[in-house]
Amino acid sequence: MNDLLPLFPLQLVVFPGEVLPLHIFESRYKQLILECEQEGTHFGIPAYINGKVMEFGTEIRLKSIEKQYPDGEMDIITEGIGVFRINEFFLRSPGKLYAAAKVVRLQLDQKGQALHYDEIAELVEELFGLLRISKSPPTQKVQWSTYDIGHHIGLPLEKEYELLQIPYEVDRQKYIIAHLKQLIPAVREMENLKIKAQMNGHFKNILPPEF
Repeated sequence: MNDLLPLFPLQLVVFPGEVLPLHIFESRYKQLILECEQEGTHFGIPAYINGKVMEFGTEIRLKSIEKQYPDGEMDIITEGIGVFRINEFFLRSPGKLYAAAKVVRLQLDQKGQALHYDEIAELVEELFGLLRISKSPPTQKVQWSTYDIGHHIGLPLEKEYELLQIPYEVDRQKYIIAHLKQLIPAVREMENLKIKAQMNGHFKNILPPEF
């Protein structure tokens, strides 16, 4: 089924379940948010990458308007609730200032494998340790999904967009594991280079080879 969904393209990827604060200042999006508040409707944030509105995006629910300014600007809290694919894009929704699209909402599988979650947790812990990040890695003691860590594992925007398109949690797990296994050796090597650079000019106690 194709539904017409108002659009708010941004140069970011929003994952389902993500809470996203936004400051609204453009007239078209002021109109959009006020309609969402009054009518209880949703809108979509498709990723805007390399000057192009991408095919996939995240459906967004307005949770609250935290502050309204005299000029109509707003601070709002939103939440990602699902993924859609654009079938037909309209630069202007009929009679509105903002863009819209006919979209298909995708069914997302959230059943991952416990062993994959454990492996991801170990890899994230190693990455955070190398980067000296104090944030706690995910654990099996609380329920979490790959979307919960999508912004915290060094994925560039294009890779976050690829992750958004993957419909099955097991495949998202494998995608993240592959990424971390590629990233961690590079980070470790950078740390080694930093250590070597810091040692420059210091007296070194290096054992010569025996002949």
